[in-house]
Amino acid sequence: MTMPNDRPEIGVVEPAAVAEATRAALRRLAGSVAVVTSRHDGRRFAMSVTAVDALSLDPPAVLVCINRTTAIHPPLAAGADFAINLLGRSHEDIARACGGYMKGDERFTLGQWRDDGGAPVLEGAQATLLCRQDGRFDYGTHTIFVGRVVEAISGDVVDPLLYADGGYNGLADLSQASSRRFA
Repeated sequence: MTMPNDRPEIGVVEPAAVAEATRAALRRLAGSVAVVTSRHDGRRFAMSVTAVDALSLDPPAVLVCINRTTAIHPPLAAGADFAINLLGRSHEDIARACGGYMKGDERFTLGQWRDDGGAPVLEGAQATLLCRQDGRFDYGTHTIFVGRVVEAISGDVVDPLLYADGGYNGLADLSQASSRRFA
């Protein structure tokens, strides 16, 4: 058992070692996979993310964290509205495509996308939150964007696609993996 006095002083551990240990620890943080979409200057953008969270219900708002080096960052930094499409287990191919396996408009060749001139919406998503940008701030390598939800669409089936320990899973997959590890 580690006692508080057994820990090194804050600031004593090398920052690179802390960053690597943090990366390893966060691999255990299972997250729902979403595709954030936007439209800017006539172009569509899509990116897979797990750094999405509820912020408030009054007013309804969410936040999404986007690395400043990604293609979707400039449109969002310019104030573009966005959609958060929460993926189901059947959408792993879309998650991979929007996670870097495909580029630009090619990402929209998988799945059925409703495209009415705003942020593209994935038909059959677990849920979609259409957001008007309501704030942002930079932190480290990322920008945290606040989206005020202007429309929420939920599907009938709850079978989310999750990302944990470097791979895509469903709820049952994680439960089975956990029971195998601790048996």
